[in-house]
Amino acid sequence: MNSSLPTIALGTDHAGYAHKQAVAQHLKDAGYAITDFGTDTNTACDYPDFVRPAAAAVASGAARFAIVFGGSGNGEAIVANKVPGVRCGLCWNTWTAEMTRLHNDANALSIGARTVDIPTTLEIVDVFLKTPFEGGRHLKRVEKIEASPKNK
Repeated sequence: MNSSLPTIALGTDHAGYAHKQAVAQHLKDAGYAITDFGTDTNTACDYPDFVRPAAAAVASGAARFAIVFGGSGNGEAIVANKVPGVRCGLCWNTWTAEMTRLHNDANALSIGARTVDIPTTLEIVDVFLKTPFEGGRHLKRVEKIEASPKNK
């Protein structure tokens, strides 16, 4: 593990299990530390049980980023965005991953396993993790997002 690389929290339901496993191995091979919140099977389960703890790891500072998966990625992004301090972008290609980091300073990434294949998922993850926040005119927008009340 490369100690200069951030810790990444992972969470998924059954639909994203294969994607999570592939991303976990990809990140480990690159030297990232991983905290895997599950699920550990492709047996049907409820995504909030695994996505919320991954997002909470970001909010607490235990992880720098969370990557979450599900069938479409929509519900997972909604759950992650309910955690104060988390800005989760639903991405389906490298451009959306780059923009959610550049313009939104996203600290969580959601990917739909039924809409994005594993090779593309790995590319999305790499772009997301390597893209810095652009700041500038986007900073005031991120500050406004953070000032918005969160539903509990």
